[in-house]
Amino acid sequence: MLQKNDKKLINAWASFDWANSVYNLIITTAIFPVYFLGTTEDFFKGEELLFFGMNISNSVLYSYAISFSFLIIVFISPILSGIADYSGKKKRFMKFFTYLGSFACMGLYFFTGENVEYGILCAVLGSVGFAGSLVFYNSFLPEVATVDKMDSVSAKGFSLGYIGSVILLIVNLVLFQSYESFGFESGLLATRFGFILVGVWWLGFAQIAFYYLKDKETTNSISKEILGKGKEQILQVLKKVKTMPSMNFYLVSFFIFSMGVQTVMLLAPLFANKVIGMESDEMILVVLIIQIVAIGGSYFFAWLSRKKGNGTSISTALIIWGIICVAGYFLNSKIPFYVMAMFLGFVMGGIQSISRSTYSKLIPKDTSNHASFFSFYDITEKLGIVIGTFSYGLIDQITGSMRISMLCMTLFFITGFVILQKAKLNALNN
Repeated sequence: MLQKNDKKLINAWASFDWANSVYNLIITTAIFPVYFLGTTEDFFKGEELLFFGMNISNSVLYSYAISFSFLIIVFISPILSGIADYSGKKKRFMKFFTYLGSFACMGLYFFTGENVEYGILCAVLGSVGFAGSLVFYNSFLPEVATVDKMDSVSAKGFSLGYIGSVILLIVNLVLFQSYESFGFESGLLATRFGFILVGVWWLGFAQIAFYYLKDKETTNSISKEILGKGKEQILQVLKKVKTMPSMNFYLVSFFIFSMGVQTVMLLAPLFANKVIGMESDEMILVVLIIQIVAIGGSYFFAWLSRKKGNGTSISTALIIWGIICVAGYFLNSKIPFYVMAMFLGFVMGGIQSISRSTYSKLIPKDTSNHASFFSFYDITEKLGIVIGTFSYGLIDQITGSMRISMLCMTLFFITGFVILQKAKLNALNN
C-alpha cells in the first residue's frame, strides 16, 4: 500500500506532470499548430486543403480534430476508469495512454504537410493519450497525499510541469533558430525533430512515476466480463456522487468556469495575433510568460487555500479571471497585453492546481474507486473545453469581434462563482 506524504513518492507522482506537460505546451499550444497551418498552406497553396476527399479549412480541420479527441475521452474514460478500479490496474491504463500519446508525438516527425490524414491521426492519438493518461494520474493524488497536503502536492505537480515544458520549448526554439549549427538542413526539419524530443521526454520521464506508483491490487482479473464490471463500477460511483451535494455543486461550477478557463488559455495566442497584432516570436514570448508566472500562481493559491480555504482560493481566482476578460476587451497595444498575460499565467497556475486538489478532497475517504471518481472530473473539464471553444468561435462568427468573444467569457466565470458558493468548500480542510 502507498505511504501517503512520503517525499520520494510525492516527487515521483509530481514527475509525471514534468513528463507530460511538454505535450500540452509544445504540441497543443506553441509549435505544432503553427507548423500544421504553415506546412499545409505551403503544400495546398492556401488555407483550403483536401482531407479524405473533402475541401476544408486547415484551421477548422485542426480545431475539429482536437475537439474530436476530447470527445473520445469523454466517452471511453468512464468505462475504462471503472475497469481500472475493479481490476486494480490503474497504472496499466496510465501506461497505455502514455505510450499511445508519446509515440504519436514521435510519429509527427513524418508529417510534412501533404500527408494531412496521417498528421491529423497522430494529433488525435497524441491528444487522446495525453487526456487519457491524466484521468489515471490524477486519481493517484488521494493515494499519495493526505487532505492537508493535497493543495501543495497538486501545486508541486503543476509547477514542475510548467518548468519542464518551458525548458523543452526553449530547446526546440534554439534548434529552430540555429538549425545549421545542429546539422539540420532546414528549420522545418529541426521543428520535426522537436516532436520526437517531446515524445522521448514524455515517455522517458514518465518511467519515474511508473516505477514508484503502485496499484491497489484486487482479486478481480481482467476477463470477458470486465466491460460489464467497469460499467457497474462507474454506475456505483455515479449513485454515490448524486448523494454528495458539495461534490455536485463543485462539479457544476467546475464545468462552467472550465469553459472560460480552458478557452482563454487555448486561444490567448490567437487573440494576441489577430487582435493585438503580435508576430509569431512575440506570441512565443507570451506563452513563456504565462508558463513561468503560472509556477508562482500554483503555489500562491495553494497557500491561500491553506489559510482561507479552497472556496476562497478558487473564488479569488475566478474574480481575477473575470477581470482579465473585461480588460481584454479594451486592450489595444502590446505592452498592456504582456501585463495581462502575466496575470493570466498567475491565475492559470492557481486554478488548475487548486481545482484538482479540491476535487481530491471531495472524494470519500473510504473509497478505492479514485479513477472512477476522477473520470467525472475529467468529463466535465473536456466538455467544458468543447463547449467553451465552440461558444468563443460562434460569438466571433456572429459579431465579427474576438473582443466580444473574450468579454462574453466573463459570464462563465460569474456563473461558476455563484454556484461555487453553494459547495461550501472552505470546510474541506477541517
